[in-house]
Amino acid sequence: MKTKKIFFITAVLAAVMLVITGCRKEEGNTESSGDLLSRIQERGSLIVATEGTWAPWTFHDENDDLVGYDVEVAEGIARHLGVEAEFIEGEWDGLFAGLNSARYDIVANGVEVTDERAEAYDFSEPYAFIRTAIIVRDDNTDITSFEDLDGKTTANTLASTYATLAESYGATATGVDDLAQTIELLMAGRVDATLNAEVTYYDYMAQHPDAPIKIAALTDTASEVSIPVRKGEDSASLLAAINEAIDEMRASGELQALSEKYFGSDISGTD
Repeated sequence: MKTKKIFFITAVLAAVMLVITGCRKEEGNTESSGDLLSRIQERGSLIVATEGTWAPWTFHDENDDLVGYDVEVAEGIARHLGVEAEFIEGEWDGLFAGLNSARYDIVANGVEVTDERAEAYDFSEPYAFIRTAIIVRDDNTDITSFEDLDGKTTANTLASTYATLAESYGATATGVDDLAQTIELLMAGRVDATLNAEVTYYDYMAQHPDAPIKIAALTDTASEVSIPVRKGEDSASLLAAINEAIDEMRASGELQALSEKYFGSDISGTD
């Protein structure tokens, strides 16, 4: 009789656990249902990957707060979605690895649109347009064009647009972690040049007016800077919402104001 009672109690407990487990699974399915935009809005935050070391795009100010053009653009996009922007900092390659694995929702880090990247990601409308500069020591007379990079050494974040462009002209790219290390190698004569955004050079010179560096050449056309998201239907509504946010920020003059705040000129359009 005691055995039957124990069996009965055990069976009841097992049934209760099954019900509880089933409810939890249903709750979990509800939390993860919908597309990426729905999940972001349910979560209440847009997870943004950025380096935090590339002024004036994304960097830390004197109070160690994360600031920059990309930071404020991402915050504007988050406001349009009705959520908060949550920034996670990391090295360049890790930003895209995290985007691929869905640890991040977007990357905001002055990402230029290239054919190769467009095969891997869907891009928003551009929110900035920049030309690429070859930066050399001010006593360098060997490099005056992109063709002169052949056989030279450059310093850039590996796998970046700039490293790829330098290598396409025959240069050997040395990997670096950030802009400060890049300029350090250049001024020490350990590399011949570096490629970077024209506006980044001007910002650096504003902060370091005595730096012995100069622009040797510029690309003829401007590159588009956009927000990458993972490809697929899951990200389609998020991409559409990001485009709406960028359109609104451009129409209201917010993009222009942010451009002038961080770059001293309007890089939000092609005019």
